[in-house]
Amino acid sequence: MDETVVIYKVQKILKERYQGIGEAMIAGGVDSMEKYKYMLGQAHAYQTISQEISNLLTKKEQKNEQGNVVDLGKGNPKDSTRS
Repeated sequence: MDETVVIYKVQKILKERYQGIGEAMIAGGVDSMEKYKYMLGQAHAYQTISQEISNLLTKKEQKNEQGNVVDLGKGNPKDSTRS
């Protein structure tokens, strides 16, 4: 199996679990503050992991693309003599 397929499947699982936590919270599946905080922590962890995977995929995709780099220079922004 291709590694990108595995990565997208992991992302899908993370998204499903994140949504499941949200649905449980909305449906009243929280009976104590400790459980609420635990579920909130899980949701945050799933979201963070999913975002990090997405960031890694974006960097990989950027390496595979060819493009132009524009050098904007290192001029002093207060220097009003540049045009």
